[in-house]
Amino acid sequence: MHQAPADPTIGELSEGEILARIAARTGRAASAIVGPGDDAAVVAALSGSVVATTDTLVHGPDFRLAWSSGYDLGWKAAAVNLADVAAMGARPTALLVALAMPNDTRVSFVEALADGLRDACDALAPGCAVVGGDLTVSATLTVAVTALGDLEGRQAVLRSGAREGDVVAVAGELGVAARGLSVLFDRFRDASGSPVPVDPARLGAGEADILRGQLRPSPPIGLGPMAATAGAHAMMDVSDGLGLDARRMADASDVTIDLMAATLGPDVVSAIEGGEDHALLATFADDVLPPGFRAIGRVVARGEAPLLVDGRPYAGPGGWDPYRDWDSVSG
Repeated sequence: MHQAPADPTIGELSEGEILARIAARTGRAASAIVGPGDDAAVVAALSGSVVATTDTLVHGPDFRLAWSSGYDLGWKAAAVNLADVAAMGARPTALLVALAMPNDTRVSFVEALADGLRDACDALAPGCAVVGGDLTVSATLTVAVTALGDLEGRQAVLRSGAREGDVVAVAGELGVAARGLSVLFDRFRDASGSPVPVDPARLGAGEADILRGQLRPSPPIGLGPMAATAGAHAMMDVSDGLGLDARRMADASDVTIDLMAATLGPDVVSAIEGGEDHALLATFADDVLPPGFRAIGRVVARGEAPLLVDGRPYAGPGGWDPYRDWDSVSG
């Protein structure tokens, strides 16, 4: 009798078998009326408004398999999308996940990825889960996630709403993910520049937590709806770096944002330049901020520069742009 391998590749199983293994691990969304298994999912949106966002992680520019486990990848794919929903002031309700994978990908890797998706949703946005998606074969491992959210009667908080006199505040970490990426690139590449697996014995004090911030970010998802309820004028997810994203908010709002260096921690450059922390950047009319947010600057009248630090124009790039920066990390 033929016996299937204990850990087959996806090329050795049918699409239905792979989907069944994924669906068995991802849980059920509280808002799902129809979940995985039909032509499309049906998700309740009690407020009548649905927030939708999508993000794609591609092997190479967005992650390296030598550094990221399947679980890490699933967690991060969920977290980065949940943060975008939260930044609109919405509660995440469901994820749609499309996987494009090489034929020799082990099913155990796909199952671990599904576990990471489930656990990130459970930890960061309880009640949210995978409700459907798609599978296909590709030479490059790619994870594309679409996230849905419910505004629950609130108005969406846009990046274009910052007003002169507002307090600029942030919830979450700044610069940690960038420091984790630096550890990976500085410590865990071979002589040719190719990534090699992380050896825990080579990590210094606190570096395991720093790496976790890069590989498994934990954005403050629940604080997005809280900020909206508290009257945030503008809000956005800090995915590409505080400097770059604060410029985007300033440009969208036709204001200038003045950050205070003393509020950005001991490594100001990492806090401004580093991306992938997925903190929430918001502006509020009052100095009394909702719990979890801390003041880092002020909104001032539009000047020649959209971004100031301690009153002076910030000249650095201030963040990550894959079209500009990919060549510098593609070794």
